[in-house]
Amino acid sequence: MFIYPWDRREPGKAGKLRLMYEANPMGFLVEQAGGAATNGQQRILDIAPDALHQRVSVMLGSKNEVERVTRYHQEAG
Repeated sequence: MFIYPWDRREPGKAGKLRLMYEANPMGFLVEQAGGAATNGQQRILDIAPDALHQRVSVMLGSKNEVERVTRYHQEAG
């Protein structure tokens, strides 16, 4: 599992990876291989971009592990 979460040191940035040309391509490949990709709240490929360089948190990997971590984030937030 690969996790690149939001960082409290820079609260204005929603993550480090850019949605359109980093998170979406990786999320697409992982999902095609049977895995999952989320930002901790929703599926990466379901996020509508607000800007070309929009940043997002990323959690991707095994479907079971990503679902577990996403559930932890939803319960905590």
